[in-house]
Amino acid sequence: MSDLLNPCMTCGACCAYFRVSFYWAEADDGAGAVPVELTEPLGLLMRNMRGTNDRQPHCIALQGDVGGCVSCGIYQQRPSPCREFSMSGENGEVNEACDRARARYGLPALFHPSLPEMT
Repeated sequence: MSDLLNPCMTCGACCAYFRVSFYWAEADDGAGAVPVELTEPLGLLMRNMRGTNDRQPHCIALQGDVGGCVSCGIYQQRPSPCREFSMSGENGEVNEACDRARARYGLPALFHPSLPEMT
């Protein structure tokens, strides 16, 4: 999907709603690529992105304001939960987590089964 048509580029709600936790080795002090300085320990084997384990989560890598023009400062090195998260409507499937995060910021759901599929 083109960045011009991608609703994620004007959202960012998932980055400011969920804790982003992942296996420690995804960080660049293990075998991975996630900048370790942007993470914090979460137990022995897990890490999370800084800011996402706070009472009001907000990933340190999120650039811009939720609902406005946003981007990920480490898009090419982002952890697996971010790579695997799909927007609601992608491949014709509802993602309730996406809809929930958007609702928290007053943004409408992206997909309804009666609407044409976004691909």
